Amino acid sequence: MALTTALVTGASSGIGYEISKLLAEQGHDLVLVARREDRLKQLAEFLQREYKISVRVVAMDLTQISQIKQLYRTLEQENIPVDILVNNAGLGHSGPFTATDAADVLQEIQLNVVALTYLTKLFATDMVKRGLGKILNIASVSGFMPGPYMAVYNASKAYVISFSEALRVELKGTGVSVTVSCPGPTSSEFHQLAGTAGSLFLKILPTMNSAQVARISVSAMQKRKVLVVPGTLNKLMTLSPRITPRAILLFILKTLMKPRR
Repeated sequence: MALTTALVTGASSGIGYEISKLLAEQGHDLVLVARREDRLKQLAEFLQREYKISVRVVAMDLTQISQIKQLYRTLEQENIPVDILVNNAGLGHSGPFTATDAADVLQEIQLNVVALTYLTKLFATDMVKRGLGKILNIASVSGFMPGPYMAVYNASKAYVISFSEALRVELKGTGVSVTVSCPGPTSSEFHQLAGTAGSLFLKILPTMNSAQVARISVSAMQKRKVLVVPGTLNKLMTLSPRITPRAILLFILKTLMKPRR
């Protein structure tokens, strides 16, 4: 049985947009999920015209559990089985934790952690029943280390890495694989929205483009690898918490991540 339909969250821009294009090029039908319906429709029209595939657009807020439930029910009623799940949607907020709006903090956890977990629960359960499926979770190199001034974001990505690796082991032998991709700084809207555009780390670290990250991530998923870190320097960054004394590491991270207005 071939894998046919892929659901991609956060598909309206950045890495999710590029992943959608790659999966369409590979012949997969798509369910594109994001809040901005106009962008989703533009992408859907292009992909349908270019690759002759079927594209279903779902504009929704993934921080609302009720909307995730409705998405699942709708696809079930329309007999659209999700064979590939790409949990790409995510957000971050830069700044001192105590000065950050509580609603922003909760929204970040709801999207980066709760929505990803619930989507995986719903669709992975069905994949196991069918004996076939692939899950790609987009985390970050930030998940390998604490993040002063982005404490919640880094912690949420650490959750995604740990959750993905554990689930991968649980699902061994079921025909369902879990891959987690951990990009470093990437050119996308993320840094403008997160308020990190002026941070020192963006000025001194090389930035990959979204298409590069998408290509490496999708390739790893298709090969059913467990974890991939796009970029040589990013791979080295994941080693720093293991070899750098904790106090020194935190001082460096605080310096690099401190907001600069």
